[in-house]
Amino acid sequence: MVVVIWSEISMLSLIWLGVDKMSQNPSVLIIEDDRELSRLLQLDLQRHNFNVAVTNNGLDGLRMFQNDRHDLVVLDVALPMMDGLTVCERIREISNAPILMMTAHAVSEHDIAEGLNRGADEYMLKPLGKIEFHARIKALLRRARLSEEPAETITRFDDDYLSVDLNTRRVLINGEEIRLTPTEFKLLATFIRNPDSVLSFQQLLETVWGPEYTSEHHYPRIYVSHLRRKIEPDAKNPSYVHNEYGVGYRFVGKNTAEQ
Repeated sequence: MVVVIWSEISMLSLIWLGVDKMSQNPSVLIIEDDRELSRLLQLDLQRHNFNVAVTNNGLDGLRMFQNDRHDLVVLDVALPMMDGLTVCERIREISNAPILMMTAHAVSEHDIAEGLNRGADEYMLKPLGKIEFHARIKALLRRARLSEEPAETITRFDDDYLSVDLNTRRVLINGEEIRLTPTEFKLLATFIRNPDSVLSFQQLLETVWGPEYTSEHHYPRIYVSHLRRKIEPDAKNPSYVHNEYGVGYRFVGKNTAEQ
């Protein structure tokens, strides 16, 4: 039996209003082996003018994304033919599209870290609450859109080790390009645009994730830890992203350039 918690229509209209203004008919790929749940999600998204494709196994899901390059992927962890984490990793090799992973099991910090390592942007626990599901879809699309916009002032960071171009979204370590998820890039861009400034956990949640996430106090710590593993010479002794204990984080870097 599928349990999907659908509620307050008026609140949902306000939530979707923000999505509708972002882009015309964004496309979503749902990869979910529970056919009843995937049908409910598909019908709901279509009512809000999304183009929705659905498949019930991981291998077909990967093939569909390779053919159509959807704007966002809703992906179950446990899938037949190819598991969700592998699908996530394969999609991330070819695209920066936001990936929302769903699981029926409690999500630990280890699970989140593993998903991030494979390229996921978000985790959501089943049964799904409709308002939360919509809010997370909206936030993911907004972050993806904002991460592609040109920087307002600071456009680059460059030193002998780390090079970041916020306009082209290229990140290089020792001259070799690395791939960041949209959320990771937005987090790094926020740090670079605020060099040597202490950013509180609340500021990071509101800027990077959005007002829907202000109660997710563990997010900055988990995502910063993962970002450090990608950009720091030594993640255990960070050179760039420093802890300000009990407050937030501070990006130490002088080699920024303005447009």
